[in-house]
Amino acid sequence: MSKFGGIDAGGTSWRCAIFDGKDKILSRTAFPTTTPDETLARAIAFFNGHKDQGLAVSHIGMACFGPLAVNPASPRWGHILATTKPHWSGADVAGHMAAGTGCQIALETDVTAAAFAERAWGAGQGLDDLAYVTVGTGIGAGIILGGKAVWGTMHPEAGHMRAPRHPDDLQFKGVCPFHGDCIEGLASAPALLARWGMDASELPDDHPAWDIEAHYLAHLAANLVLTTAVKRVIFGGGVMARGGLVERVATKAKALIGPYGTAAPGEGGFDVVGAGLGLDSGLLGALWLAEQAQS
Repeated sequence: MSKFGGIDAGGTSWRCAIFDGKDKILSRTAFPTTTPDETLARAIAFFNGHKDQGLAVSHIGMACFGPLAVNPASPRWGHILATTKPHWSGADVAGHMAAGTGCQIALETDVTAAAFAERAWGAGQGLDDLAYVTVGTGIGAGIILGGKAVWGTMHPEAGHMRAPRHPDDLQFKGVCPFHGDCIEGLASAPALLARWGMDASELPDDHPAWDIEAHYLAHLAANLVLTTAVKRVIFGGGVMARGGLVERVATKAKALIGPYGTAAPGEGGFDVVGAGLGLDSGLLGALWLAEQAQS
């Protein structure tokens, strides 16, 4: 069986692995996301350092944070676009990885790669139309329709949608430097910290934060269903590890849509679920990309 490389290239940390199939990781490492030069050098060194150990790979999948140029026809394919992450705007992540390792690079956004992994092995099995949403440092959505990733001039940026303010959350300005109180600005992990002065993991289960959080994420889920007609919205990321949050979002999203159209419960409807692959959705998505690039 061929060995494949995978990189879950997040805005906070990078995870690299060498796979011998989905269920067998031969080697892995993780390190903080610092500057592009330093971070890419560590990833390149990981793969190059295993070549003499019989673990050389020819294809590396990258599930990368964005905004990201993912259209192969774009002259900027593989580059990070304008981002709040210092030093990363314009970074040619795919080009540097290809030049440094001599490998073919298969690239998608971290959320789209995770969506493909969930479709192949996780909570989206058997579905051609689904969305994967991650809620962590940022909020992003990968959308698959007809079995194919959705992107146009760039990939979807559903985390930057607007939503009606929760009635108990009218004063918080939001943390998004571009849009202020978009959904990412109101419901990401940094937004929770800024609003409540505590990390999401420190907030009690009965804290009012979770009703407010579910409100915004439910609007995101409902908007995705109504605009794309996906059958399932899968939520992952560190914030969604909170027990009961997925269920709250599902209940609120279904109430928002109500008996309307084919999204209504009596018409086949849709569902909202947690990630089946947990926090490994992105890394396994990178493996899926590498496998598809070779086939």
